[in-house]
Amino acid sequence: MDFTFSIPQNVVFGAGSLSKLPEVAAKLKKSKALIISGPHLEKIGLVSKCSEAMQTAGIESVSFCRTEANPSVETVEAAAELYVESGADFIVAFGGGSPLDVAKGVAVLVTYGGKITDYEGGGKVPGPVVPMIAIPTTAGTGSEVTAFSVITDHSRNYKLSVASNYLLPAYAILDPELISTVPKGTAAACGIDAMVHALESYVSKAASPFSEMFSLRALELIGESIRDYVKDRKNKTAAERMLMGSLFAGIAFSHARLGDVHAMSHPISAIFDIPHGVANAIILPEVVKFNETSTKNPCMLEKYYQIYRCVSESPVSKENFQPSMLHTELSALNQKLEIPAGLEKAGVEKGRFETVIQKMAEDAMKSGNIIINPRETRLEDILEMYRRVY
Repeated sequence: MDFTFSIPQNVVFGAGSLSKLPEVAAKLKKSKALIISGPHLEKIGLVSKCSEAMQTAGIESVSFCRTEANPSVETVEAAAELYVESGADFIVAFGGGSPLDVAKGVAVLVTYGGKITDYEGGGKVPGPVVPMIAIPTTAGTGSEVTAFSVITDHSRNYKLSVASNYLLPAYAILDPELISTVPKGTAAACGIDAMVHALESYVSKAASPFSEMFSLRALELIGESIRDYVKDRKNKTAAERMLMGSLFAGIAFSHARLGDVHAMSHPISAIFDIPHGVANAIILPEVVKFNETSTKNPCMLEKYYQIYRCVSESPVSKENFQPSMLHTELSALNQKLEIPAGLEKAGVEKGRFETVIQKMAEDAMKSGNIIINPRETRLEDILEMYRRVY
C-alpha cells in the first residue's frame, strides 16, 4: 500500500493553554491581529480575553464577531474588508467551525484578492496565505488541523469548499476549558460531527494505515466520553477526551476525506440552514445502513465492529456482532443526545423539502466525498436516503 502524509502544524493542547496565546502570537513576529469569532463568545467575554492576552505581548487586535452557523460568502467578504481597513497582519480564528472556516477564507482573499468563489475546489489557492492561529471552542469540526474551508453561497443555495494545504493554520491552541460553556445542543451536534469525521475517514476508500490510526483513536475517545460530556460540559476528563478526539478525527479526514454523510449534509445546511452537526447526525444512521453491504469484505466487517465497539455502551463480542447493530447503536445515541429524529423534526417543511430534494441530491453527487464512500453511490441512492431521513 502506498500513501503519503504530513502534519506541518504546531499544536498546543491542555487545560488553560489559552494563556499561551501571547507566546504563540509573538512567534509570528506580527503586530496586529484580526480576531474572527461569533456573537456568543463576544457576549460572554472570551473574545475580549483573547484581545487582552495579546496586549501583554504588545500585539494589537480588532474583532469581527458576526460569523453565523453556516457562514456565507458575504460574511467572508465583510471580514476581509475589516482585515484590510484595520491594518491587521495575521488572524486569530476563535470559536467553532464557522469562525475557522471564515478565517481561512479571509486569509485567502486578503492575500490574493478576488472572491472566495474564485478558489472553489482544490488547488486554486496559489501559495501561502497570511498566518492564522486557530483556537477551537467546540469539540467537533477539527478545522484547526484541516485544509478545508466550507462556505455557503446563498446565490446558489450551495456549500462550496476551498481545499488547500495553504489553509492550514500555523498554530492551533486547544484548551479543554474553553468547551465547558458550550450549550447542550451544540455540544451534542458538534460531538456527533467529530464522530462522523472519525467514522467516515475510517471506512473511506482513501484510508491508509496512518489515517486509520487517528480515526480509530478518535472513535475511542469520542465514544467513551460523548454521553458524559453532553450531560455535563464541565466534566474535565470528558471535555479533554472530546477535544482530543475531535483533533485526531480532523487529522484523519484531512488525509482520508469523508463519505456520503457529508456529501448529503452540506446541501441540507445550505438550503435549510440546519447546523452542520445536526444534519450529519440525522443522516449518519441511514448512511451506515446503506453501507452495510460493504461488510461482505472482511476488512470492512472488522471496521464496522471496531466502530460499534467504540460507540456502544455495552458491546457484544465480535463473534456475536451483526453489521446492523451499528445502525441501531447510532440511532440510540442520537436519541439519547436529543438529536431530532429526522429532518421534519428539525423543522424542515415537507412541501419545500419535496421541491428541492432533486437539487440537493444533484449537489450531493458533486461532492468528492461520494467517490470514496465505501459503497458505490448513485443519484437514486441519495434521493432514497434523503426520503428516509426526512
